[in-house]
Amino acid sequence: MRTYQSRILPDSPAYRENCIENEKLLDRLKDALSSSRFQGAEKYVERARARGRMLASERLELLLDQDSPFLELLPLAGLDQEGGFGPGGTLIAGVGLVSDKICMVVSNVGTLKGGAIDYPTVQKHIRLAEIADENKLPVIYLVESAGVNLPDQEKIFNACGTLFRSITKRSKRGIPTISVVFGNSTAGGAYIPGMSDYAIFVKDQAKVFLAGPPLVKMATNEVADEESLGGAEMHSRVSGVADYLARTEEEALGMARDVIEFVKVPNDASFVKHEPKEPVLDINELSGIVPTDIKKPFEAREVIARLVDGSEFSEFKPEYGKTLVTAFARIMGMEVGILANNGVLFSDSANKGAQFIQLCNQNRFPLVFLQNITGFMVGQKYETEGIIKHGAKLINAVSNSEVPAITIMMGASYGAGNYAMNGRMYKPRFLFSWPNSRISVMGGEQLTGVMEIIQREAARKSGKEFDEEAALKRKQAMMDDVERKSTAFHSSSHLWDDGVIKPADTRIYLGMCLELIYRSGVESAQDYGVFRM
Repeated sequence: MRTYQSRILPDSPAYRENCIENEKLLDRLKDALSSSRFQGAEKYVERARARGRMLASERLELLLDQDSPFLELLPLAGLDQEGGFGPGGTLIAGVGLVSDKICMVVSNVGTLKGGAIDYPTVQKHIRLAEIADENKLPVIYLVESAGVNLPDQEKIFNACGTLFRSITKRSKRGIPTISVVFGNSTAGGAYIPGMSDYAIFVKDQAKVFLAGPPLVKMATNEVADEESLGGAEMHSRVSGVADYLARTEEEALGMARDVIEFVKVPNDASFVKHEPKEPVLDINELSGIVPTDIKKPFEAREVIARLVDGSEFSEFKPEYGKTLVTAFARIMGMEVGILANNGVLFSDSANKGAQFIQLCNQNRFPLVFLQNITGFMVGQKYETEGIIKHGAKLINAVSNSEVPAITIMMGASYGAGNYAMNGRMYKPRFLFSWPNSRISVMGGEQLTGVMEIIQREAARKSGKEFDEEAALKRKQAMMDDVERKSTAFHSSSHLWDDGVIKPADTRIYLGMCLELIYRSGVESAQDYGVFRM
C-alpha cells in the first residue's frame, strides 16, 4: 500500500478559518460533556459521602484496571430534553478492561434523582445492552437506583422489559452479567441483580425488593422494614438472591474483579493483528481540513490518510465512481474496508460501493463508513439512467452485509444518502458523530424551498393570493427548526449516535471498536437479495 501524499496547505486562509470554527464546536462539546458528568446536587453528594458511599464515577474507576482505556458511550443522551434528568441520564457507561478482560460497565448515578430511570436513561440502557449483545461483552452493573421515574412510566414500562430479556439472552449464550448492588434496587430494578449470573450485595447498603415497605403496607397491610424486607444479609443468608456479601464497597468491587477473572467470556477469540503504525500525517490537522459549513466540500482521502496505519491505503476502483472513495487499509493493525463520500452519489459510485461491500464480506473485513453525503443525484437525466435501482443496489448491499460496520458522521447525512452510507437504522455496530455533522431529510434551504413551492402551487390552484410576508416568516421559522434539530448535539441527545467525538480522537475510537469486533468474531454474508440490474 502506498503512503498518501497530502495536498493540504496549513497556511491557507480556508484552513485557518476551519480551525477557528471547529474550535468553537469543540468548546460546545466540552461544555456538554462537562454537564454529562454532573452527579447530583452538592447536598446529595455530601449525604453519600457522610454514609461512606462512593460516587458512580469513583466506583467505575476503581473497578477498571489501572490505566485501562475507557470508551464512554452515549454521554449526551437526553441533552437539552425538556423534563429530562440531563445529558447522560442517570448512567455512566462504557467499555474498558476489568481483570484484563474487555467488559461493558454500567454505573447508576445514585446521587442524581436517586438513580431513577427517565426515558433517555432507559433508551441508553437498551442501546448499551445491544452493544454488549453484538460484541459478546460481559456486563457489570453497579447498581443504585430508585427504579422507574413514575411520571415517565407510560414511556418506560414496556421498554424496561427489553433490558431484563437481554440479560437472560446473553446468559444463554455464555455471556455473563455481574451486578454489584450498593443501594436501592426496587421493583423492576430488582430483576437486574435477580437475573444476573452473579450478584454481589454490600452489607447495610443494598436494598433489593419488588415492593418497598410503603407499597407492601398498601397491598397487604404488612409492616416491614427495609432491611428485613430486602437487605443484603437477608438475601445472602435467607432468600439466596445474593451470591456474595461484601462488607464494603471496595470489597464488592474487588469481588467483581475476581469473578470476571475466573469466568470464561466468548469475546476472547484470538485473531491476527498486524503491528500498528502511527499515521504519517497528523490527525490534528482534521480541524483545518474539515469545514463546519457542510455546503463546502473537502477531500475524503485527506481524512482517511490521517486515520489509517502509516497513512497507507489501497484504493479500489479509483478511476470509477469518483464521488465514493473505497479503500482497503489497516487501523491499529486490523484490516478494514473504508467507504468515504467525496460528493453526491451517482449511479456508478453506488454500483462501486455495492461491489466493494461484497468483496469485504468475501474477505471478512469490517467496514468503516465515513459519511459526508447530501444524497443521490436527482434530475431527469439521472432518473432515466436508473439512479433509483442503482441506489437500491447499494442499500441492498449495506442491508444484507454481515461483516460488522462502524459509521462516522463527519459532515452531512441527508436523505437516502444516510441509508446508503449505513445510518443508524442500518445497524452499524457503532456510530459516532463529529461536532460539525448534520443529519436531516435534506438541508434547511432545500427543505424550506420545497415547502414554499408546494404552498405557492396550492394557493394558485385554490385561486388565492400568496401571502409573501407570512411565507417569509414560515420559512424562517422552519429554517431555525431544521438548524436546531439537525445538529450533532440534537442527534446524540436522541441516541441517533453513540456519542459526539473530537475528530482528532477518531482513530482511537475506531481502534477500540475494531478490537471489540475482531474479538467477537467477524461473520460474513455470501448471499444477497435481488440486485436490480
